[in-house]
Amino acid sequence: MQQIEDWLKKLGMSEYTERFAKERIEIDVLAELTDQDLERLGIPLGHRRRMLRAIRDLGYASVAVSPPSTQAGTEPSRQDDAERRQLTVMFTDLVGSTALSTKLDPEDMRSVIGAYHRCVAETVAQFDGFVAKYMGDGVLIYFGYPQAHEDDAEQAVRAGLALIDVVRGLRAPERLQARIGIATGLVVVGDLIGAGAAQEQAVVGETPNLAARLQALAEPGAVVIASSTRRLTGGLFEYRDLGTLALKGFADNVPAWQVLRASDIESRFEAMRTATTPLVGRDEEIDLLLRRWEQAKGGDGQVVLISGEPGIGKSRIAKAILDRLNNEPHIRLRYFCSPHHQDSALYPSIAQLERAAGFRHEDTAEQRLAKLEAVLAQGTNDLCFQKITSLASRSLISPAWTAPGRLTKAPAGTPSR
Repeated sequence: MQQIEDWLKKLGMSEYTERFAKERIEIDVLAELTDQDLERLGIPLGHRRRMLRAIRDLGYASVAVSPPSTQAGTEPSRQDDAERRQLTVMFTDLVGSTALSTKLDPEDMRSVIGAYHRCVAETVAQFDGFVAKYMGDGVLIYFGYPQAHEDDAEQAVRAGLALIDVVRGLRAPERLQARIGIATGLVVVGDLIGAGAAQEQAVVGETPNLAARLQALAEPGAVVIASSTRRLTGGLFEYRDLGTLALKGFADNVPAWQVLRASDIESRFEAMRTATTPLVGRDEEIDLLLRRWEQAKGGDGQVVLISGEPGIGKSRIAKAILDRLNNEPHIRLRYFCSPHHQDSALYPSIAQLERAAGFRHEDTAEQRLAKLEAVLAQGTNDLCFQKITSLASRSLISPAWTAPGRLTKAPAGTPSR
């Protein structure tokens, strides 16, 4: 168990030593542990992510330090795992750390940097980021490696905004601030360089250099992104156009934006598509939905489920039918699930209440409470009651986050699942 104890101590997680000892977890079974195993041990999400990353690093190290061939005149063979892929790269830096180090005792400064590194790792893990390297008060982070997602650029920006707030709230002799640069582009990733503690997964390409330059020019407490990331995040955030910037090492000026906050746009589909072309090839589905709408208006309540693979056009069909009903009296309620809020079963309802109450980003807790009380007070009004009861005779059309399926009509009296 000494090896496990030393490993946990190196990660700064010695408090879990007894749990590993109780379950007889030795160093040789670390590579087989899963997120579910660590969760059963009672380890919180952020620490589970750090452990799993450290376990992967152990696997990389075992390959890197394998003994060289003893055959004279030959070099040890190495499997080339490098690959081309699109990556979103984040550089984050602790503002004013050099000045702070002149005021603090080295041990106190070490505690500050350690707390900063921990909060970066835990926050980034919540958004599926991969901490590639710590560089003093800077951290290099990848989104889209080792696991790619369709929304890596969005995840990176959300992680950057969260980091700004988390770092600002760290306890330290002086108020801490971070600045962040983010860029997206094609890179070659996967080569192991260095050895031991200096070993890292190398990324080759323009993207990490661009992210580093944007970080250096960012104001304290700001997230600055490149045009490549801006295109992929669409209207999901509010931005401040910084114009074109002259960056060291780049022949031409580079456009950049500062991300201010998440936008108030209700639908992610609408946020990512400022304009849509006419819907083609879905006449049968649209006709079916319109017939169900006519039946609902006649008093025969209807529920329609639209399901299918991601990207097949569920949200587009829902938008098309709502456009058709634009001139007819109806009440529309829209609830959206989100992959970023899987830990909140009530997120769609919470988001609906926030929109109904008119929450704004700059509202204080007291202002939000007053708005929430005001909108809930309407529940006792007769008019509100009439609106709610009238929904029973309307169609509820909603794109479902489900497994692949087909357009179907629920039989009359079938309960919703």
